[in-house]
Amino acid sequence: MRKFTYVLLSAVTLLGFTGCSSAPAKLAPVAECTFPNSDKPAPIWVCDGPVEGMAVGAVGAAAKSDAGIAFMKQMAATDARVQLAQNMKVQVQNMIKQYVETTGAASKETVDRVNTSVTKQITDQSLSGTKIFRSITGPDGTLYVLVGLDEAATQKLTEAAVKTSMGSDQAAWQQFRAQKGQDELASEIAKQKVDFEKQKN
Repeated sequence: MRKFTYVLLSAVTLLGFTGCSSAPAKLAPVAECTFPNSDKPAPIWVCDGPVEGMAVGAVGAAAKSDAGIAFMKQMAATDARVQLAQNMKVQVQNMIKQYVETTGAASKETVDRVNTSVTKQITDQSLSGTKIFRSITGPDGTLYVLVGLDEAATQKLTEAAVKTSMGSDQAAWQQFRAQKGQDELASEIAKQKVDFEKQKN
């Protein structure tokens, strides 16, 4: 009887240990976005997440500087505008391609030539309508800023780039225009709705 009790207790103890060892370990929640070179949580816009009211944007950064926060913000905004110009080029190329797919105008070769012509007009200096939507200081003192354009400013910049391109490279637009006036065509292209986040991913 004593031997049976000992065996029974041993079995119960073994089951207890087994139960404890098979219990799932609790994992620490993982932040959706963290600051670069850090495990500290950051706002989703730092990781290029969407922001309400902003059609297209980019994040810039400036290292901690003795020159002060105003200087850091200026440097971070400049960094962001350079990236924003690249994002706008992709945005406008997609608008032109979508316009072509909708209307059936122009050949691929013509579209590529027009896209090249238009994107030459978009530089960080041309993004005069940009504004800082968000800013935050990271754990190491780096300042992050989100610079972008709302829908109206994006449309205005697109129209301006298309019109300038038409004036400087008329041969590229000659077949593309499909009997439309310069203002009308620029406006139609600028109104094309493109899911920019999908295009980036």
